Amino acid sequence: RICTTCAQAASIDVDGQTLHNFSSNDYLGLANHPGVIEAFRDAASRYGVGAGASHLVCGHSALHEQLECALAEFTGRDRALLFSSGYMANMAVLKTLAGSGDSIFQDKLNHASLIDGGLASGAAHFRYRHNDLAHLASMLPRRRKGQPIIATDTVFSMDGDCAQLAELAAYAQQQDAVLVADDAHGFGVLGANGAGLAEQACLDQQALPVLIATFGKALGVHGAFVAGSEAVIETLLQRARQYIYTTAMPPASAAAVLAALSISAAEPQRRAHLRTLVQHFKRGCQSLALPLMFPEGEDTPIQPLLVGDNQAALDISGEVRKRQILAVAIRPPTVPPGTARLRISFSAAHSIEQVDHLLDALAHSFALHAPELS
Repeated sequence: RICTTCAQAASIDVDGQTLHNFSSNDYLGLANHPGVIEAFRDAASRYGVGAGASHLVCGHSALHEQLECALAEFTGRDRALLFSSGYMANMAVLKTLAGSGDSIFQDKLNHASLIDGGLASGAAHFRYRHNDLAHLASMLPRRRKGQPIIATDTVFSMDGDCAQLAELAAYAQQQDAVLVADDAHGFGVLGANGAGLAEQACLDQQALPVLIATFGKALGVHGAFVAGSEAVIETLLQRARQYIYTTAMPPASAAAVLAALSISAAEPQRRAHLRTLVQHFKRGCQSLALPLMFPEGEDTPIQPLLVGDNQAALDISGEVRKRQILAVAIRPPTVPPGTARLRISFSAAHSIEQVDHLLDALAHSFALHAPELS
């Protein structure tokens, strides 16, 4: 692992070298925003740096309550519930809402936390081929007697493509199944107001009963939430071990998230600029014949370049670093064998000039280490 010595930004200091950072998930460039930092600092001066207890003991502050209410309103759900991390939120939802009499159907490329939650639930656990609704439909007759759960990422973290969320929602309603969506990489980025792929697909609470998202990506802080009906949220509050038996996120973090939400709403140009950067990169990849995985896909901030060979991916990553680019190689078991890649991710803090520099570095490095791909 690398060691940074500065705040997250479009360029960061790594092991004594300043690099253009194309590996972060700080999609809106808010992790080092003065307004977010000020909100954190002011709240820390009043509430301290730790919550001091779990939410159900005495760790739930007025700032936590304000944030939950703001998230419920923003997402159009009855209630929202805070978690200390996205991993814990995903684990909590599937482990709490499903049991031995139930069935969970998951996209093959879902995040590990959803997979782990499904396996820990005791429910029958099925994984359908990536974005293959026909394969899902062929599996559903094997469900147990309880109401089935269909779980999916919205934006897949290693591929950058999107779930067919509207189609999944329609199918789930047709089959009387509960749809669970982890919008970690869509929340703050997609949708007219930044409320994620759920907003972009126009899915209300009835169509998408359980919505999960994180604060550590587009909003630049940390933690996560689940939004849904009164019944869903109260069940999680009373029964989810990942919520009950852990110290609450610091109140100052809640204040920082509130500030990030406010900035995101007030500055839609951040999302617009991010999309411009991604589109510019995709056009550049096409012009340079770089192996973009989904050239016709959604303009998400995750745009991987498929290499295939593990060593070649490491070599290309090392080569672009010589040109002041941080673009981390992703290899099995994180991705399937034979699909090692450079996972390029963008931030609204980047400039067009930085993207051009990235493209030049990639073209040189692919020509040197994987000429058959360029």
